[in-house]
Amino acid sequence: MNQRQRLGEADASRTKPRRLGKNGDGAERHEAIYRSISDAIIEHRLRPGARLREDALAEVFGISRTGIRKILQRLALEQLVTLTPRRGASVTRPTADEAKDVFDARQMVECGLMPEVARRIRPEDVSELRDMARREREALRSGEQSRAIKLSAAFHERLAQLSGNATLAAFVGQLCSRSSLILAVYGSSGHLGCESHDHDDLIGHLEAGNGERATAFMGRHLKAIEASLSIVEAEDEAPDLQKIFGA
Repeated sequence: MNQRQRLGEADASRTKPRRLGKNGDGAERHEAIYRSISDAIIEHRLRPGARLREDALAEVFGISRTGIRKILQRLALEQLVTLTPRRGASVTRPTADEAKDVFDARQMVECGLMPEVARRIRPEDVSELRDMARREREALRSGEQSRAIKLSAAFHERLAQLSGNATLAAFVGQLCSRSSLILAVYGSSGHLGCESHDHDDLIGHLEAGNGERATAFMGRHLKAIEASLSIVEAEDEAPDLQKIFGA
């Protein structure tokens, strides 16, 4: 094989579309399905206790049951899904103790990150955070509770990222996902357990470089959210997966 032929084959391999596995399985497809299911859980379209049948999900998304099983296992690691022997997967139903553990962990981690965020924050970061806080307020005013919960979680995760500690930021992201589920289930309609201007006030302390005040404010902010929860047990339900995920 001459040099031209080799180069031609190399170009062809670069332009050839990546092959997917059975029924459209592939890393990008799995990621999109994972996001779709996790969003449905956080947005309360899939309620706690709802069963997630592998065969039904495989049919809805057009991938193999093996692929769905891997995605459910990933969601289980993040504690959004519970896997039970002989029963299968279901949306995790947070208990009062679990909710307390999640918010205790957030207190320890997020409050601990505030001094470093205050030290590192830049004007463009402040602008980004204020825009996120504005969109959250607009969602609440429009009655889009699920969207407001997601935006609030994204705000807290972004704050953690600004600390520069990628490991702790990833952990905060997981805690916020679990908090979003807790809020969607046990939170009060129309607000997130805190004042609508709380995030703007927190940004002000960070912009001023006052890590001590930001730490104290974050502590009160998280406590207010936790105190607003009203935990009432509900019965299991069988969701219409085709309606939730179908085109």
